[in-house]
Amino acid sequence: MKLTANFSLEELSHTDHREFDNTPPSDVIDNLKRLAMILEQVRSLFNGSPVMVNSAYRSLEVNRAVKSSDGSQHRLGCAADIRIPGQTPDIVVQTIIKANIPYDQLIREFDAWTHISVPTQETATPRKQVLIIDKTGTRAYA
Repeated sequence: MKLTANFSLEELSHTDHREFDNTPPSDVIDNLKRLAMILEQVRSLFNGSPVMVNSAYRSLEVNRAVKSSDGSQHRLGCAADIRIPGQTPDIVVQTIIKANIPYDQLIREFDAWTHISVPTQETATPRKQVLIIDKTGTRAYA
């Protein structure tokens, strides 16, 4: 099922943890559509370069298998961990900040990928929170 021109439900719910059902419930699909629209904006920022989704929606079992918090926005279909070929996570973060895309959270994680999310409620104002997570912990992006 296509969510937007370049992102499908299958892509945003894929997991390597195939022993678990990772089928998003219907209410999560609406969030994934909003997330896909943000990912389309990111794709445009990089002149149509592919946005590689490492992880987006995660069922409770998948989320626990990757040792993430039960309260993760991934559980609601509101977050994706992405990579853009030829771009560092730092460049991705800086480019998104400058473009003023309405993200909720933007996190440079382990200098390997970028986490981007939309607000958990469609009517909520994006927090525009920017963080770094690495082996030393979590801190504000400077």
